[in-house]
Amino acid sequence: MIVPVGARTGSILLRDEPLRTLDASIARGGGKALAWALASSPDEVIDVITASGLRGRGGAGFPTGVKWRTIRDDPCPTTYVVCNGADGEPGTFKDRWLLRLDPYQVLEGLAIAAHAVGATKAFVAIKARFEKELDVVRRAIAEMQGNDMLGPIPVEVIRGPDEYLFGEERALLEVIEGNEPLPRILPAYRVGLFATRGSSNPTATNNVETLANVPQILREGAAWFRSFGTESSPGTMVFTVCGDVRRPGVYELPLGTPLRVLIDDVGGGPPPGRRVKAVVPGASGSILPANQLHVPMDFDSLKAAGSGLGSGGFVVYDDSACMVAVTLSFSRFLAIESCAQCPACKHGAEQINGCLARIEAGEGSEDDLSTVLARSVSVTSGQRCALPTGEALLVQSALRSFGTEFGEHLGRACPRPRPLPFPKIVDLDQGAHRFLYDDRYLLKRPDWTYEEPELVRSAAGEPPA
Repeated sequence: MIVPVGARTGSILLRDEPLRTLDASIARGGGKALAWALASSPDEVIDVITASGLRGRGGAGFPTGVKWRTIRDDPCPTTYVVCNGADGEPGTFKDRWLLRLDPYQVLEGLAIAAHAVGATKAFVAIKARFEKELDVVRRAIAEMQGNDMLGPIPVEVIRGPDEYLFGEERALLEVIEGNEPLPRILPAYRVGLFATRGSSNPTATNNVETLANVPQILREGAAWFRSFGTESSPGTMVFTVCGDVRRPGVYELPLGTPLRVLIDDVGGGPPPGRRVKAVVPGASGSILPANQLHVPMDFDSLKAAGSGLGSGGFVVYDDSACMVAVTLSFSRFLAIESCAQCPACKHGAEQINGCLARIEAGEGSEDDLSTVLARSVSVTSGQRCALPTGEALLVQSALRSFGTEFGEHLGRACPRPRPLPFPKIVDLDQGAHRFLYDDRYLLKRPDWTYEEPELVRSAAGEPPA
């Protein structure tokens, strides 16, 4: 058995207990990395981060040092940095958990990033409904500013909407500017916050976990960081595992650890008498059938397997689950969360969702299956963000790996009826190994409004260990 790095000893990012005071953070080395960074040139800081090989932990896996260097070298004198704490991917809770356990390391990483790129101002963007995270971050900012431990750059907390696209980099910038979470066309390094005709204001946006790694790297060195993980995916990653496992939770493992270790050794495996049938990596990659559990959890290996690491959230389904129902639930999420700026995405995802709903209800036909497949190919046409890519990968992989189940559904009731709550996580009781899911999400409509509350159906959480 591989012991998770975030276990009782050897933790890098996770804590056994929340750090509730700045003094507790200082006792663990908090502030030392920022002090070194402020005494060093931005180029020296960027060189260390580049040498470490740190890649973004929000989904794309882009090299952090390259991102910072691009912003730093831009001729525009006004730049910004943003900490992305939206954490909206289904099946993930890691950024919220990191903020609850140790907001100080994230804020120190943000201050270091601000120094490295020469930022005018820094922002921390968190969903308004994440009240616990907002409270701990605001308290930590006040403590750190009061002790002159955030550097000279002002930091502002932004409360954002619950929509999935709030976590998309370009949509997040729109929200900071006071707009709806609708992705803009150009990337943040070209057109950043509050850009005008004469000033592009390039902006570095980094995920919570990415920034949490920065102080550790500057304190311990790039070679230390590279002692974990793989050559192309160094370090550890904080993973969420939920669904049909006995120990759902948030765990830290070296990148490159086989998916089976997370599910069986760390997550406890499926319930007694059951076997893993499929794993859904959030909403951004292909479904992984049971014969791919050997795949290493790193950016390149999962990409080579036709899927993706995403934000490190894995939803496990055992052999009692209906894959038509699973595909429908994730397709519905993507259809609802599509912003409608790209007609091929919005209309295509909605049509896919409608066909899947008919098939799942036993009212579908071969024409519905053909439409689902055809739309999964065209849904990405003209896309502004990665959401339609997720829809295409989801549907095509489901049909490829579980086509027989779709055929069994045509014209008949589900052969595997069972409640499958959608894993939009609201909270975690790590000690009890239990996630709480958002039961209101069943009421959300494609225009981002909600049906009447009396129509809410209760959504069960994870079973205790």
